[in-house]
Amino acid sequence: MTTLPPSATPPPAAAPRSGPRPAPWVRTRLRAAPLGTLLAAALAFVAVLLAAALPRAQDRGADQALRSFLERSGHTNTSLQVTAPAPVGGQSAEVLDGTLKSLLSHTGGTFRVDPETVVHGTRTTKRQPLLNPELSRPSGFPPAMSLLYVQEAPAHVKLVEGRWPSDTRPPGGGPEGAAAYDPPLQVALSQRAAETLGARLGSVLRSTPLVNGTPSVEVVGLYAVPDPSEDFWVGLDCLPRACEHYNGENLVWHVDALIGAGDLGRMDVWGDTAEDFWRLPVDVGSLRADRLDATAKEIASYVAGPTAASLTRETARMRLRTTSWLPELFKQAHDRRQAAAPLALIGPAGVGGVAFVVLCLAGALAGDRRDAELRLLLARGGSRAGIVGRLLGEGAVTVLPAAAAATALAVLLLPTPRLAPALLSAAVVAVLALLAFPVRAAVLLTPARPAGRWRRPVAELLVLVATAAAVLEVRRRGVAPAGSDPDPLLIAAPLLLALCGGLLLARLQPVVTGWLARAAGRRSGLVGFLGLARAARGTGAGGRQSRGRGGPSVLPMVALLLAITTGGFGAAVLDSVDANRLGVARLAVGGDAAITAFGKASLPAGLAKAAGELPGVRTSVPLWIDHDSSILGMTLRSSQTSVIVAEPAAYAELSRVLGCGSFDPALLAAGGSQPADAPVPALFSAGLARLAGPGTFTVRPGNGGEVKAQVVGVIDCTPARPARDAATVVLPAGPATALIGADQPNQWLALGSVDGDRLRELVRAALPPASSAQASSPSPPPSPAVAAGQDPAAPAQTADDVYPVRTSAEAVAELGADPLQRSAERLFWASVAGAAGFALLAVLLTLMRTVPERAALLARLRTMGLRRRQGVALILAETLPQTLAATLGGALVAGAAVALLGPAMDLSTLVGASVPTGVRLTAGPVLTQALGLAALVAAAVLVEAATSGRRQITTELRAGDQR
Repeated sequence: MTTLPPSATPPPAAAPRSGPRPAPWVRTRLRAAPLGTLLAAALAFVAVLLAAALPRAQDRGADQALRSFLERSGHTNTSLQVTAPAPVGGQSAEVLDGTLKSLLSHTGGTFRVDPETVVHGTRTTKRQPLLNPELSRPSGFPPAMSLLYVQEAPAHVKLVEGRWPSDTRPPGGGPEGAAAYDPPLQVALSQRAAETLGARLGSVLRSTPLVNGTPSVEVVGLYAVPDPSEDFWVGLDCLPRACEHYNGENLVWHVDALIGAGDLGRMDVWGDTAEDFWRLPVDVGSLRADRLDATAKEIASYVAGPTAASLTRETARMRLRTTSWLPELFKQAHDRRQAAAPLALIGPAGVGGVAFVVLCLAGALAGDRRDAELRLLLARGGSRAGIVGRLLGEGAVTVLPAAAAATALAVLLLPTPRLAPALLSAAVVAVLALLAFPVRAAVLLTPARPAGRWRRPVAELLVLVATAAAVLEVRRRGVAPAGSDPDPLLIAAPLLLALCGGLLLARLQPVVTGWLARAAGRRSGLVGFLGLARAARGTGAGGRQSRGRGGPSVLPMVALLLAITTGGFGAAVLDSVDANRLGVARLAVGGDAAITAFGKASLPAGLAKAAGELPGVRTSVPLWIDHDSSILGMTLRSSQTSVIVAEPAAYAELSRVLGCGSFDPALLAAGGSQPADAPVPALFSAGLARLAGPGTFTVRPGNGGEVKAQVVGVIDCTPARPARDAATVVLPAGPATALIGADQPNQWLALGSVDGDRLRELVRAALPPASSAQASSPSPPPSPAVAAGQDPAAPAQTADDVYPVRTSAEAVAELGADPLQRSAERLFWASVAGAAGFALLAVLLTLMRTVPERAALLARLRTMGLRRRQGVALILAETLPQTLAATLGGALVAGAAVALLGPAMDLSTLVGASVPTGVRLTAGPVLTQALGLAALVAAAVLVEAATSGRRQITTELRAGDQR
């Protein structure tokens, strides 16, 4: 125990703290305005949710489009095809498996191969003729056979007779000398191939004799293939069945047979040389669009690079070769993605711009609401940095949890491997939402400086110059080259145009509204004049015009213009895509619906008339077309011209609607009334007309007969054969053309909304009974094999095969089935909806900023006899001019964006076919976006005025004017 010296005095004890402890700042402020806190958290949640969701939606759409494109490319094109000569020292299944193990060990990075889908084995490189006299020889040529050892084959076939070839080496089968040919190699043959060849179980099939023996195989087993369309059989076409091979016009059967592992060392006696092969199907379901460049480099290294060299050393196979179409397919997929990027990025850019405006308005609203409090804190000794820091603490408690929850929800709802873009985008938006109010407060607490009248004009001039430069650059050089990164100018230019439109309207709208207010002041009513006058003056929150806040706020108008411009521009793009897609589909079909007879046959009697009477058919065009016609009197080879015979008026209408070879039907009208021996008026294609020149020519169809034709016009294309360079002749239906058999149509085209299923039912009903249909079937002559009864498994022709039906609606659906197109469209419309919601919120926030002053004004006017309905009308007269101006301005800016930037956009990828570059300007899509958003905003303003105005007026009347 320590004792104090007598001279020392103990230190004075700390005096107890009296009075209540100060309440924490953040908790107090959040409790003081719970509704504002919840609204700020909700705004941050929605903004961050969209910011995090859009990149993940883009990634998901890009991955789905890549995988769908690769799957449509085929199993062979998405595989690594590895080959090597069979080892000289002897082949075995263990050697093949060892090489496969080395090949698989270099996968699994950015791409992987499922070992269960690998196909590997050995095959002979030359087919040997089978000289057995009992085998089928349709054209007198013997069938040819090659041998394969496929290790995975037993799992994909079903043994129906006999046994599998032995996996043990037969006694006496040496690798060299005569003993190598004896005993015969054991093979398993497809049951269908055996029936086609005429072979059976136990047959010994012999090839061409050699000096030291005769190669032969013994069929020890027959198998059936349950599913010939399985990916396993790609590239092994002659294993499930016999293949037709034509040597000129002579048919030769090609077959493949499976051997066992016991005969691997003797395969070269059959075809002189043998080749090992490994097919490694790349798992396209695991590929990612964001790692496509890295995957392409890894695949290229596997094909010809460091990986290929390493495999050569590991396997000790100096001639190991790998080929693949994947590098080319990756390049095509990259080009397709970049071609669709402008539409996929314009929408998110628009919603991002509108969201930024809304966050600024929310910060301004919070700053105006707490302006007196902040100035009081500053007057009582608080520093600007301290006040802003406390406001940052408030925002962190409100914004950061909402942002974290929104990010987690986006990650959960849209699973995708890549996380960084979503986190970065969410972090940026969260920071903007966090800083909006503190930055506004810092500006409000800054000492007033002398007004600089030149600042706003200079800023507006800079925006105008930047916009003009972007538009001119896009117009000068066009869209970025195919395959390059998305063009930032093409994406930013619509936003800059909208910003310029907003700044211009902010200058013009007060002037025009002031004119309208003066005009309304000359009339007896007061509501219109007062509302328009307030709209022209643009009072701010609390009427604080002393700090230079004259005129309407620019931000809500910019938000509306951004939403309308991006929505209208994107809608115009999609409208052009739909129009081009319909045009391509109509040209491919020949109209909106088509029925075509197979070969040289005609349509059943009455079918064209019945089809023309179906609901939805506007124009029915039965026609006769022959593709093997020739023209006498000019230097043109026979069977090079297509002759089309149709009724002139209907065919002219079809050509006009399709925009393909429009002509005046009066040019061909004389053909129906002239005698049979008079020249028939004819329309020649442009290339054919240059070769023929003016005059009369003899048209001779391929089925016999002839007709004289006189050139009366030139067409660049025609719906029945829309190729621009096709040699075509269009003749009118009449007595003269009936002499060549053109009185019975073999094709029917139509315009209108035709139901394809109903049209097919009509075709089936028009077919004759099965017994007579087979006799009169317009099928082509049977092949020698079928005539000989060698392939009984050939499928019978159906009604859809004999008279195929096509519609433009089905063709449009096929063109639009690409996931890349659907993903870009879905992302755009989702962005448009988000931009519209934020624009509506911007208008509502603007209304909230003027709530105190408007409530005070309405309370005063209420004491003077203003009715509640008149109060609502006053609010509408004050707020709707800005909305209507933004609607009109947004429509004009969107139209200008389409006119200025549309010619630089290539829509071929979105259409699904090659189309001319450019976006056409139509009023429908732009006005739909503008008027739809204007109606939404007007309805929201009306609801807000009707519901909140009465409560605010009552509160003011009770409390009195405290301002």
